[in-house]
Amino acid sequence: MLKSKCIALFISVSALSMSVRAETYPSRPITLVVPFAAGGTVNMMGRLVAEHMGEKLGQPVVVDNKAGAGGAIGAGFVAKAAPDGYTLLLGSMGQAVQPLLTRRLPYDPKKLVPVALFSTVSNVLAVSGTAPAKSVSDLIAYSKANPGKLNMASAGVGSINHLIGELFMSRTGASFVHVPYKGAGPAGVDLLSGQVQLIFANLPNVLPYAKAGKVRLLAVASEKRDPAIPDVPTFAEAGVKDAVVESWYGLMAPAGTRPEVVKQLQDTLLTVTRDKRFIAQLAEQGARPYPGSGADMARLMEKEGKRWREVIDHAGISVD
Repeated sequence: MLKSKCIALFISVSALSMSVRAETYPSRPITLVVPFAAGGTVNMMGRLVAEHMGEKLGQPVVVDNKAGAGGAIGAGFVAKAAPDGYTLLLGSMGQAVQPLLTRRLPYDPKKLVPVALFSTVSNVLAVSGTAPAKSVSDLIAYSKANPGKLNMASAGVGSINHLIGELFMSRTGASFVHVPYKGAGPAGVDLLSGQVQLIFANLPNVLPYAKAGKVRLLAVASEKRDPAIPDVPTFAEAGVKDAVVESWYGLMAPAGTRPEVVKQLQDTLLTVTRDKRFIAQLAEQGARPYPGSGADMARLMEKEGKRWREVIDHAGISVD
């Protein structure tokens, strides 16, 4: 009898121990899906935050680039993944505007939940070294006098690069030929070679080229000049009003992920944004920490959606 009770107790304790171990998170590597090609700012931010999150969580955070459809392919992959906290999305403004671009989005936006915000970067107007413009006014004047001669690169139809370009054209009357790529990285390569003449890019994506004198930065889409490029005027200073656009980055998870896991990820990310080494690494790339909760990110996405609907409708942008 005693032996039977001991066996039963052992089995009960073992089962409880197994249950506790099963609930421990994370107990294996986490995949962070970056929905754009390698080489762009989204990819850069993803790899940087993955490194720091892995250190804090005690498990590797592995970046997986799934580019295409303006970020919708990668977002769709995460939206359909198991809600266990092991497949996450590097979220950006793209998740706010994608539902406005098509009626055939390959995923349900409600299947993704915001986790936290972690960084922000300025957007700049960059032109190739051979572009016939040394200022914003030069560029506008040339485009009006030479319609169809200036090619504008972007990370894809409906990407932030594309939307800022459309906003700029609507504010100034300039005219550019839009050339979409699968990411800002490939677009930047063609900017260097002169295949395209300009791009409205995240600062980190073109800062190294500007420092090397390979591209020119004509203006920054911020309220104030960026500390990383203090000699570059804001759009307002260059004569273009109401064109302030900051890009931001955060994490998203599949809907249904356990609240305690989302909370753990949020707390981890907010801790990362206070890390001095992380802040210094962001500064090296022309970026800044931008801590925010999942609720903050949800409100920001709603605000961005309302803002860009007017631009999208005016320019007739669609991926259908």
